[in-house]
Amino acid sequence: MPAYAASRLTAAPDMPHTVSGVSDLREESGPDIDSHIREVAARYNVPGNLVVAMIEVESQFDPQAVSRRGARGLMQLMPVTAEILGVSDPFDPRENIEAGVRHLRGLLNRFDNNVPLALAAYNAGHRAVINYGGIPPYRETRQYVSRILRRLDRDRVNTFRQGLT
Repeated sequence: MPAYAASRLTAAPDMPHTVSGVSDLREESGPDIDSHIREVAARYNVPGNLVVAMIEVESQFDPQAVSRRGARGLMQLMPVTAEILGVSDPFDPRENIEAGVRHLRGLLNRFDNNVPLALAAYNAGHRAVINYGGIPPYRETRQYVSRILRRLDRDRVNTFRQGLT
């Protein structure tokens, strides 16, 4: 079973907050973390921009983020999910991204590469998606899926505009 979302195996999640000041991981770690995201995304055949959008929504790139329900790290892994995925330190950016993307790949496989359903399952748990036959009627989950999809659309438009110049 695969994160905060991945991690949300059973209950509807909440928005993360930080236990320390927000640190922009991409600025701190620069190309190193960017290359790690690209490498892990490629290994699991998940679009890198999807992983970046999820990290932005899940934790605002704060590797120390902790939700009110206990989800931890960049991709907001719940403790039980982190344990299932073999994560020893959910605050380690590399380990957290690896597990979160692996979990997302499992959800994409389970839901026939349907990104909105996989995102809903990452957020609310795969059982909720199955029980409701689609995105559960949880406000937070619907907002979560919408925020990520909007960011992906914005990225596509910006990429298209850059190609025109």
